Amino acid sequence: MMWEEVRLKYVVVAAAAGLLFACSDAGDEHLEDSPDGEEETAFVGGKADDLFGECHVEHILMLLNDPSIDDEILIRDGVHTRAARNLVDHRAGEDETLGTDEDRYFRAIEEVDDVYFVGPVAMEQLSNAVDEYCEDQPWREADSIFSPRAYHDSHIDRVVEKFESAQRSIDIAMYSISDQRAISALGDAVSRGVTVRMLYDGANGDHLDTPGSRSAQLEELGIDVRYINRIMHHKFAIIDGPQDALLQASQARFFSGSGNLSYGAATRYDENTTFHRGDPALVLTMQREFNHLWRHSRDLEWNEELEYFETLPISSEMIPPRDDLEVLLTSKNFETTYSSRWGAGFRPIAFSEVVATRLVELIDNANASIYIAAGFLRSRPVSEALMRRWSEDPELDVRIYLDQSEYISRWYNNSQTAEREDCIDDAGDDESELYDCRERGFIFSYELLDRGIPVRFKNYSFRWHYSYALQMHHKYMIVDRNTVATGSYNYSNNAEQNTMENVIVYRSPHYAEVVDGFVENFESIWETGHEEDRFDSLIEEIEGSEEEIDLIFEPIALTWEQVTQVRSAIRDRCPDVDSEPYRRYPENHRSCEVR
Repeated sequence: MMWEEVRLKYVVVAAAAGLLFACSDAGDEHLEDSPDGEEETAFVGGKADDLFGECHVEHILMLLNDPSIDDEILIRDGVHTRAARNLVDHRAGEDETLGTDEDRYFRAIEEVDDVYFVGPVAMEQLSNAVDEYCEDQPWREADSIFSPRAYHDSHIDRVVEKFESAQRSIDIAMYSISDQRAISALGDAVSRGVTVRMLYDGANGDHLDTPGSRSAQLEELGIDVRYINRIMHHKFAIIDGPQDALLQASQARFFSGSGNLSYGAATRYDENTTFHRGDPALVLTMQREFNHLWRHSRDLEWNEELEYFETLPISSEMIPPRDDLEVLLTSKNFETTYSSRWGAGFRPIAFSEVVATRLVELIDNANASIYIAAGFLRSRPVSEALMRRWSEDPELDVRIYLDQSEYISRWYNNSQTAEREDCIDDAGDDESELYDCRERGFIFSYELLDRGIPVRFKNYSFRWHYSYALQMHHKYMIVDRNTVATGSYNYSNNAEQNTMENVIVYRSPHYAEVVDGFVENFESIWETGHEEDRFDSLIEEIEGSEEEIDLIFEPIALTWEQVTQVRSAIRDRCPDVDSEPYRRYPENHRSCEVR
């Protein structure tokens, strides 16, 4: 069935939302005799998944949980009358009205089977009704692209392809977008009649000076750009997602990861982006997140022809539950607000750290290994959990790979430790101030390596600056080589209390290809530059140079001792690196004259 037919089929959305089901099955004498007995079950001697398959089960639940579906549509789809009416009556709840707070959603296929006069025949009819979504269609296809790599083989190329294939809608939540191919593809989609909505962090500043801004450029292309009053750090998009029917999630495409839509994210930084197709439960979960942020966002107020609209409301109860899928969202750390002056917004819930809490549980349950690749490691709960597990089991294979910006000297660590202790002393019994002292801004890399935990840094320059940084921008954790937690989430309290982030937890065997890809990536980046013997070559180059020393070099995965050795060697040959001009303007001092 084409989506045009789906739209016609679900034209009853508005009417169904207020439809009353005053007549019960028991009181209707004109119902046909049911081919299923009143309490007959479809699942005697087998589980639902074994009889119908995961795809059919998930789609049956979506069909029945859709607020636009009434008994007439089910009957039209081939479900016998008594089953169709009883299923809709059950979902309508005590007030017998669809689309209200009294609605009861089906959380398991067994609940469907428990409805009176729903038995083997009705279940087979429901299965036939969703056949088109499962037969000869992709089912939970997922693969990851890792950067850096050639631009035309990068995640950007795949993203552009997805945008170019859009037929109905694109909902995109992105921290940064600067790639002109991606922007042009979005504009072309609008020209084809595709509705494009964007939650863009840059608009938080652009709305103050909109002319000539990136947000203005996007709106001039017909893209509705909005912003929130927090940092919008997501990096995901839903293509042809569920706009007015849950089943539209079935054939949607979705991507998410650590990579922004920029040339640097594609060709210079260590990034990951995972692409999905045929994963409706995941799509519905992320569409619900987008809808939530969109509903409480603020308008850029540039292209007056763009009109704000919302799509099908999606509650968590509508989404078919899956044991093998877990999505962590920092939006749960916030309550929504509204003021007549500023409009809609989000306010952090004190002390709430939903993602860190779950990551700690994953660490605590690790049996063999924990690998982390992250630009930052400034989360106290995560860092303390790593140190605790290491002390409990020194045989645990723990490896932490960070960006060079997380390297600190022994002196700096002592200084930040003393500062934290002074802060705690000054806070006294004030819980809020104590929380701030313990949670914000502390760099944990030195404490980890001081405990003996293997920590390496992606080292590529003497001093960090964004203009030339080859950042280690991953944000993932691998547990026991069979579970991966990855997304936009930086390992920091700021990510919990000030930004909107996501972490998707992938497990084998359901996402075996994704998990294997991350394990392979970690093993590769952990050895960055080792095969080429870059460390020894760099030291020889520094010590043997007679004129100038390059302060930017090919990236190498180095231990703390090795980074210290590189920095000391450079300082010995070129004392100017610690002068005020070099400190304040590193982008203007990419080499140093030997003295």
